[in-house]
Amino acid sequence: MYKTFIISEWKNWVRDRMTRFMLIYPIIFGLFGRYLLPEIAYMGDFFLEAYADIVLAILAMFIPQIFGALLGFSLLDERDDNVMPTIRVSPLNLHQYFSFKIVMTLILSFLAAVFVIWFVDIGGLSWRNILLVSFLASLGTPINAFLINALSRNKIEGFAVMKGIGTLIVFPIIALFFTDAKEFFFAFVPAFWPVKAISSLIRGAEALPLNFSSYFALGLVYVLILNFFAYRFFLQKIRT
Repeated sequence: MYKTFIISEWKNWVRDRMTRFMLIYPIIFGLFGRYLLPEIAYMGDFFLEAYADIVLAILAMFIPQIFGALLGFSLLDERDDNVMPTIRVSPLNLHQYFSFKIVMTLILSFLAAVFVIWFVDIGGLSWRNILLVSFLASLGTPINAFLINALSRNKIEGFAVMKGIGTLIVFPIIALFFTDAKEFFFAFVPAFWPVKAISSLIRGAEALPLNFSSYFALGLVYVLILNFFAYRFFLQKIRT
């Protein structure tokens, strides 16, 4: 049953034009960071490595946005098609059904983040750190999906919510220009934590208020709590 569900879900994603395009976004980001950015740096006569944390942060932050939107619009489609009442009388309960969809999307988001950070090949991150940062960044995926669904009733409203959520990524970028306690004014955005974790690896722990382990651990706890409350909010909205 689970194998059938996974295959069916994948077919639904690749059948839709928008989701097909979103699935190739990480490849576009990787190619942009690996080949186009060095050319821009060369023509602009600046040293790209000096901005490695900003480059990786921007590229990595878009991954949970993309896959969160993918999951969010998939759930919106199913709400429009009244799939939820059917699931309630199936062998899978709603929690199991959502869990499979979330885990599938999380794995794709994680692999995409790993690919982009590895392929861009800037900043000299080890494989261990690439995997940890990618894992933390990918946990923002369900939050985006839950908020898109909780705050919208159809795809048109979903696009508006997605754009609104997308504007929040400016705050972690701004936080990169602070190296003291002021950076925590922007810590309410989930992407802040993987972004600062990347920065601590590239700039060195002594340059920031916390080291990599602290950013990762605090971020992990914070993002898991946000996921829990976002999921509760999402369930409350779809049941009303």
